[in-house]
Amino acid sequence: MNPSSESRRELDSTVVNIELTLASIIQGVALFFLTDNARASMSVRDWENFLYVAAGLCVIFIFWSRSIIHTLTLIKWPLEFGHNFFYIACALGEAILFSRLDSPLAWFQLSAAYAAVVWLLFIYDMRLIRARITESNNITDRALYAHAKADQLLNIWALVPLLFFLNLGCALSIWRWPDLFIARAGHICLISIQLASFIGYLIYIGDYFKAIAPLLLRNRERAGEQ
Repeated sequence: MNPSSESRRELDSTVVNIELTLASIIQGVALFFLTDNARASMSVRDWENFLYVAAGLCVIFIFWSRSIIHTLTLIKWPLEFGHNFFYIACALGEAILFSRLDSPLAWFQLSAAYAAVVWLLFIYDMRLIRARITESNNITDRALYAHAKADQLLNIWALVPLLFFLNLGCALSIWRWPDLFIARAGHICLISIQLASFIGYLIYIGDYFKAIAPLLLRNRERAGEQ
């Protein structure tokens, strides 16, 4: 085995471990803030807060699953600092978001801001995909990165913008008609729509991973043979 190839594999493995550790830690921190604020806000009398807690849990599920798939698919040496800084910023956004479980207007305003940061993260990470496509030298790698590029573009041009404008529209609706959405509890319909969209996105993530799993396995097998 080529010594330089072995060194590169060791560095790739180190970077992947760093990414996986970072993703797990920051989502653990986000879960702490969600749990702490949920304990203070949930009660039988304010049952609708359960919907906000469920939506917050979906936010954690989505970010963690996307980051794990991203790491297994694209992350290699050298360490990408900007990408990791975005992860930390998203964790901060989640912590702030989870502090407003009992304020529908603030929840949707912060959800829109969080979606905007995630949108920028998807755009920023296109450079990683381009780098992997450039260095790919076999059919399996090219197929895997083609799937990753298609998924990334779908998120950039459709899925994340839809989530952003959904949250922005909900925030504007509550701000414009507070009597309907606050006094008459119309915000329950809005959080239900948001929760349904998050669940739908989680289903999409599961289907995407099933599609790339065989390619990812062949990619790892080929790397192990080199």
